[in-house]
Amino acid sequence: MDELIPVVVDLTGQLENPGESLPVNGRVEVSSFTVGDKDFALADGISYDVVLTNAGDGILVTGMVRATATGACDRCLDEAHVEIAGEIEEYYLFEAPEDQEEFEDGFELIGEDRLIDLAGAINDAVVMDVPYVVLCQPDCAGLCPVCGVNLNREQCDCAAGAEERWVESDENPFAALKNLKFDD
Repeated sequence: MDELIPVVVDLTGQLENPGESLPVNGRVEVSSFTVGDKDFALADGISYDVVLTNAGDGILVTGMVRATATGACDRCLDEAHVEIAGEIEEYYLFEAPEDQEEFEDGFELIGEDRLIDLAGAINDAVVMDVPYVVLCQPDCAGLCPVCGVNLNREQCDCAAGAEERWVESDENPFAALKNLKFDD
């Protein structure tokens, strides 16, 4: 999500004692997000279902985010749909720890107002669940590197004889080796 929409949970009067839990769910109305150089559209936003638990020294947030994202296939550039089901696991502390090196990834504090913003945790869960390679179908044939035709929809003759043309080509750095004679 390019701009995080706040997802604030007010803990005033709730989760006062260790072991108490509070289920929270909802939907974040986000229309798109970017991961690296890939843009994705979200028709239905992102739904989340989490449980906040008082762990004594802080609040543990665990749960799932779900979304259906639409982006470009990495092989053929057609529309590809990605089902996202990412896990959330965040820890919000009541007080800063004495030994802050103990918390390698950093930490967030719950302020005097007892508000927790889940936007960062939701964003991280979505981004971490996006596949590195996005495909429109598992066996996507991609585009022909010579003529650019989408090989899922039609065939071309570029592949026929391509190896022979490459061997004979002056651009082939190994073309000089074709006349090499070996002594028996």
